[in-house]
Amino acid sequence: NRLLMGVGLAVLVAGTANAAGDPVAGEKVFKRCQACHVIDSDQNRVGPHLSGVIGRKAGTVDGFKYSDAMKKKGEEGLVWTEETIAEYLPAPKDFVPGNKMAFPGLKKPEEVQDVIAFIVSKQ
Repeated sequence: NRLLMGVGLAVLVAGTANAAGDPVAGEKVFKRCQACHVIDSDQNRVGPHLSGVIGRKAGTVDGFKYSDAMKKKGEEGLVWTEETIAEYLPAPKDFVPGNKMAFPGLKKPEEVQDVIAFIVSKQ
């Protein structure tokens, strides 16, 4: 009985930790990204467009000049999913050392989840 309660609690906690963010709040967070990225077209800016980013191999947007580090990550199999984006956004330079993104990262976990929810809502 205790084992079942423990498993149930673990599932509840894990489910809460992975709960989807708020896309409306995420749109506000994404405003920090808009200087370099668009999400509603395939136009590259300082950064590659994010249209269709979920499920895309890293470093593969046509017409964008990626760092060698980002191209290598893609060649090694990095695909952008909600999970990999959640790992990347808090510390882009740590997740892909040598990448060109100057943005230092989103430090608040709720902002990361919210912006991911916004990105997913636009895919």
